Amino acid sequence: MLYAVTHRTTYGYASDVAVSHHLVHLRPRELPWQQVTDFALSVEPPAAAIAGERTDYHGNAASYFSIRHPHDRLVVTARSRVRVTRPALPERTPPWQQVRDRCASNVLTPDSAVGEFRFDSTYITRKPAFAEYAAASFPNDRPLLDGVIDFTACIYRDFRFDSRATTVATPVDEVFKMRRGVCQDFAHFAVAGLRSLGLPARYVSGYLETLPPPGKARLVGADASHAWFAVWCPGHGWIDADPTNNILPGDRHITVAWGRDFGDVSPVRGVVVGGSGHRLGVSVDVARITEPAA
Repeated sequence: MLYAVTHRTTYGYASDVAVSHHLVHLRPRELPWQQVTDFALSVEPPAAAIAGERTDYHGNAASYFSIRHPHDRLVVTARSRVRVTRPALPERTPPWQQVRDRCASNVLTPDSAVGEFRFDSTYITRKPAFAEYAAASFPNDRPLLDGVIDFTACIYRDFRFDSRATTVATPVDEVFKMRRGVCQDFAHFAVAGLRSLGLPARYVSGYLETLPPPGKARLVGADASHAWFAVWCPGHGWIDADPTNNILPGDRHITVAWGRDFGDVSPVRGVVVGGSGHRLGVSVDVARITEPAA
């Protein structure tokens, strides 16, 4: 599938910001199943010093810029054109305990190299209660992929999507207690559960093409940023799963960035001098492009 993605973030400040510095993760990743054919980032007001792009610790493309004159509004717009195919899945996966033990080994291997994703991070803390919940999907000797599919389905069944229940700062403990939240919360909880079992798991940010009900027109700007998780599988690599929709991502998921949690991949973050509060607006449009027949 070929998609045109427009992601616009708008900040309105109550008073002038004298100077601001920003870091954004908005350029989709290049992957075996995903190719970025075009990308453009624009900033309003025009940045006084756009430093460009760098590759962060996790291999994500990060853009950064500064605005060095007073402004009471900031608009960051990223436009991408991305081609996505369905990622391959392994036909067989090892028992989950074998994955846990291999990744915990002190011997330096590709499996142990992902060991950092087994530990706590800024937004995610391992806890016995999370391990207990996840353990129901991972009985002894169950293949890893089977356990991941079941675990994803359990979160989908037990947690309710509620955009008013949480904020970006809501702890995973609170999400677990309420059993409600949004895609970011479900991805964080899934990662917390897997790490609590000793499995390497990471947070993935991106977009999902949302299809309108039959007979209804597609609404421009109705899509939003999305989040899911991935777990490491020896001999294959990372396997993605989307607990918000109870699916394994295919050609409708567009990957932007991944890291230990949301803090590593926030779409737009920054430091401002001045201003007295702000209003935030985010609009995302994911449009499928029909290509001419060959």
